Amino acid sequence: MTGLTTAPRPRLDIPPRYRPAGIATGAVVAIALILVHWYAAVQTNTSPKELLEGWRGLWNFLFGVDRTYPNGKTIHQDGAFPLDLRWSETIRPGLEYCLLTIWIGLLGTTLSIPAALFFAVISSRTTNRFVPLWFLGRGVMSVLRAVPETVYALMFIAAVGFGAFPGVIALAIHNVAVMGKLWSEAMDEVDQGPVEALRVAGASPVQSAAHAVLPAVMPSLLGLLLYRFDTNVRSSVILGTVGAGGIGFFIKTEVDSFHFDTMMTYVCMVIVLIIVIDLFSAWLRKKVGTV
Repeated sequence: MTGLTTAPRPRLDIPPRYRPAGIATGAVVAIALILVHWYAAVQTNTSPKELLEGWRGLWNFLFGVDRTYPNGKTIHQDGAFPLDLRWSETIRPGLEYCLLTIWIGLLGTTLSIPAALFFAVISSRTTNRFVPLWFLGRGVMSVLRAVPETVYALMFIAAVGFGAFPGVIALAIHNVAVMGKLWSEAMDEVDQGPVEALRVAGASPVQSAAHAVLPAVMPSLLGLLLYRFDTNVRSSVILGTVGAGGIGFFIKTEVDSFHFDTMMTYVCMVIVLIIVIDLFSAWLRKKVGTV
C-alpha cells in the first residue's frame, strides 16, 4: 500500500514593513499639502468668519428688506422668497426659456458629433498608429478644450450678436474637444484581438475602425454622448448669463433688475429641468446597455 502524498501548502507572502523613510516622505507630502491649501485660502481671502457675519445680507436676499431713502420714504425690496408664480409674466415665459436652453444644449451636442468622432479616431492608439497625426489630434483637442465655453460665447456674440446661436457654436466647439477625448479613451480600452486579426488579414486602419473598434465601443460612445448632452444643457444656462440665449440670460436680467423672486423662480425651474434630464439620460443609458 502506497503512502498518501500531500501537495505542499503554498507559502503566504509576508507583507512589507513600513519603513521610516516612507513615513517621513508621507509626512513631508502631508505638510506640503497643508501649506499649499493654507496659502490658497489666504490668496482667495477665504474667511468663515466673514461668511457667518454676513448672514443678514443673505437673509435680506432670500426674504427681502425694507430700505429707507434720504427723503424718508421706505420701500420694501422683495427677496427670493416667496416665488413669483404669476403664469403669464413668469411661469409661461420660463418654460419657453427652459425649452430654448434644451435646444441650445441639443444642437451644441449634435453638431459636434462628426468632428468629435474624427478626432477620436485619429487620437486613439487603437485606430491610428501614425504618431505625428496622433500628436496633432491630441494637440488640437487640448487647445480647444483649454478655452472655456464662455470665452467662445463672447467671441461669437461679437461676431453674430446676442442670442442662442452663439451659445450653440460655443458648445459645439468645446464639445468637439471634450467628447473627442472621451471617445478616444474609450477606443483605447477596446479588446485588441479583433483589431489585430483584421490588420493581419490586410484591413486598412479605416476598415479596422469601422468593423472592429466602433461596433465594440458603440454602447460606451452613446453613454458618453448622453452624458455630454446633460452637461451641455447645464453649460447653456451659464452661457445665457453672458448673453448667449437660454434661461440663463433672463436669470441675469432679473438679478440686474433686483427682481430676486422672479430670478429664484427661474432657478427652481432650472433645477427641475436638470433633474428631468438626469432621469431621462439614466433611463436611456439603461435602454442602450451602457450602464
